[in-house]
Amino acid sequence: MKKREVLTSIKDEKLIVERRNQMIKGAVTLFKEKGFHRTTTREIAKAAGFSIGTLYEYIQSKEDVLYLVCDNIYDEVRVRLEEMVVDRYTIAELQQAIQHYFKVVDELQDEVLVMYQEAKSLSKDALPYVLKKELDMVEMFKVIIEGCVENNQFALTDKEISLFAHHLFVQGQMWAFRRWWLQKHYSLEEYTNMQLDFLLKNFSFQQLCEGRQFEYKQKTASFFNRF
Repeated sequence: MKKREVLTSIKDEKLIVERRNQMIKGAVTLFKEKGFHRTTTREIAKAAGFSIGTLYEYIQSKEDVLYLVCDNIYDEVRVRLEEMVVDRYTIAELQQAIQHYFKVVDELQDEVLVMYQEAKSLSKDALPYVLKKELDMVEMFKVIIEGCVENNQFALTDKEISLFAHHLFVQGQMWAFRRWWLQKHYSLEEYTNMQLDFLLKNFSFQQLCEGRQFEYKQKTASFFNRF
């Protein structure tokens, strides 16, 4: 999907990146405190350290700022996730990948919170692009889980693999968007270890095979009991 272009009257690419990074940093703080709709472009310009006139040299609207914020956040999370080293596709490696992801969310929790709360305010042309970037990150976990299945670490169907990947991705995000309660009751280590237990304890190859064998026997017995 093609990246949405944010128009600017400035030709210096290095300066564009620098100024927009200043905007993004200021906007994240404001969006977290006030929300997108109650934040003004004048406030964003002030938080970024320049005038409203300078702001409009780099964007066309407040919606452009929100798009830049979401796009930047997803890029930052993706880059950090790409630091994960997975080559043996074992349960231990999946655990390490999940731990790494939860740590990334913790370090970027303000940004993740803004992304979660304000993505719905993106324009119709920007939202699909941003959501596709999230799906790309979910796909990174899906590939790891698929590798574990091929390596006989799990026994999962394609639908279960997809749901598992989405589920663990959302559990990481929850550390940010439910932090008002979670972080009063759990450390990051406690939360991560408990989520690992919830996510993985029922997905071992042996447990799933035994569970499906039991389910098959139940269905077979039910069938013959009708006669």
